[in-house]
Amino acid sequence: MTTIKNLINLSGRRALITGAAGGLGKIIASTLAELGADLLLVDQKEVELDQIKMLIIDRWRVRVDCQICDLEQQLQRDQLISYIKQSTLKLNILVNNAAFVGTSDLQGWAVPFEQQSIDTWRRALEVNLTSAFHLSQGLMSLLKSAEGANIINIGSIYGMYGPDWKLYEGTNMANPAAYSVSKGGLNQLTRWLSSTVAPHVRVNTLSPGGIFRNQRENFIKKYESKTPLARMASEDDFRGTIAYLASDLSAYVTGQNISVDGGWGVW
Repeated sequence: MTTIKNLINLSGRRALITGAAGGLGKIIASTLAELGADLLLVDQKEVELDQIKMLIIDRWRVRVDCQICDLEQQLQRDQLISYIKQSTLKLNILVNNAAFVGTSDLQGWAVPFEQQSIDTWRRALEVNLTSAFHLSQGLMSLLKSAEGANIINIGSIYGMYGPDWKLYEGTNMANPAAYSVSKGGLNQLTRWLSSTVAPHVRVNTLSPGGIFRNQRENFIKKYESKTPLARMASEDDFRGTIAYLASDLSAYVTGQNISVDGGWGVW
């Protein structure tokens, strides 16, 4: 009889995680390692990747490799794909987690719509959408030949809903068009891929709600008032869904967008 313990076991499988040095990337990496998966961590931050690598190896005793890649640069993505395909290691899981989120001081980003720049629009789409397409395409031959192969795209509630601008009043925070549109495009890429690469590879999206990261108190209070569970998310809130989508627990699930948002979208 098949058991839940067997279905969730990722021993003998390998996962690539982009944006692995970020808050959510670290949680994804440690979750998959706990389930037994070997890892390939990808980010721009070499020092942080090395630290994460050692922590995971010490705790979970899995193989962890790291690669530096600026996903905004097509040449570096090509080099990453070539490196993976030339290695003798398998690839069972691709997690497109890296995201261009900008900062309040980035020109043409956290500004009114009329001032949002084409350059930052292009940069956001390149990282958030084009890189997911590129890696999925370039690594598909490896995934198709692997056991339990699947792609997890990390979306956002703002790839599904329009922003409530009242949340941002009195803050330096913003919700640029490029971020929302790129995440919306990622949702459609998931649907398109799921029917195109089936039955060999499953493709799903996880769409997080707002994650608590010491935002201004007035923003937090307004956000929580709009959320049925009355709080912002922590990174730990995504462990269960990652485990479900990456493992054979979801062996008959593809083309889906799972919102982990505390009920944000029910109103």
